[in-house]
Amino acid sequence: MKVFVYSMREYDEKEFFDKYCEKYGVQYDYTTQTPCIENAYMAQGYDVIDIITTVMDKPLLDEFKRMGIKCISTRTIGYDHIDVDYAKSIGMGVVNVTYSPASVADYTIMLMLMGCRKIKHIMERADVQDYTLKGKIGREICDCTVGIIGTGRIGSMVIKHLAGFGCKMFAYDIRENDDVKEYADYTDIDTIFRECDIISLHAPATDDNYHLIDAAAIDKMKEGVMIVNCARGSLIDTDALIDGIESGKIGFAGLDVIEHESGLYYFNRTGEPLGNPKLAILRSYSNVLVTPHTAFYTDEAVSNMAENSIINAMKFLENQ
Repeated sequence: MKVFVYSMREYDEKEFFDKYCEKYGVQYDYTTQTPCIENAYMAQGYDVIDIITTVMDKPLLDEFKRMGIKCISTRTIGYDHIDVDYAKSIGMGVVNVTYSPASVADYTIMLMLMGCRKIKHIMERADVQDYTLKGKIGREICDCTVGIIGTGRIGSMVIKHLAGFGCKMFAYDIRENDDVKEYADYTDIDTIFRECDIISLHAPATDDNYHLIDAAAIDKMKEGVMIVNCARGSLIDTDALIDGIESGKIGFAGLDVIEHESGLYYFNRTGEPLGNPKLAILRSYSNVLVTPHTAFYTDEAVSNMAENSIINAMKFLENQ
């Protein structure tokens, strides 16, 4: 198998691609550039392209098909950046990866704890040498009811790890996970909206759950609710979120993902207009923490992503 890797991060990914391509007898080359019409020629003669979050639309898929590409391997869990149906219609496979769920699970709990203890507000005031206590009082997470929406590998690990804090937990998923029932009670989503002090999202992006958290959902929530999203930006209606923060209904938001982040995150945009004014608004609040889609980013996860993107592409080609 021959793989051409786009968007290679030489400072962390390359050592793993070197290691696993040698292990599995795979020939590969790479570029640090993101895939586009202009550089699709680089992949000519290869079986597979290996990408991250670049939007793969019909014109770009057609160009890679013309280059002879048989499979797109995205080294991400989500694949909503790829027009999968169209890729399949032109005979191209699409495979994604799994990686250590602990990476995102730990990060999620970190954001919950930071929200409970108002860490951003405390640090901002410390930066200007305001060391007074007024306005900094927090909550103990053990006294919070936590709702987890989505109980796959990541959501279920969040629940398992949170159990050690003594939280009461509710869970919602269209497919219940028996392992979760040891720690949390499954319920309907409206109960999570009404009863939970902290709501954490761990669902994929689909047409059915687009703007799962909208104005109507926020209206059902507790005053001062904390919302954490380390899943997909499209799960939250940003306008409704901002309105909820402005009104005080939302006491904290921890966002590792936002709407319309493609082409923004993983690039150095220092000094540039971002073209996403809502990101600037969110970052301006002392009770909102926005991080640039880095919850996954551990050495174990990066290793898993490289290896599994190779393995899954190999399996696809073997089954052709």
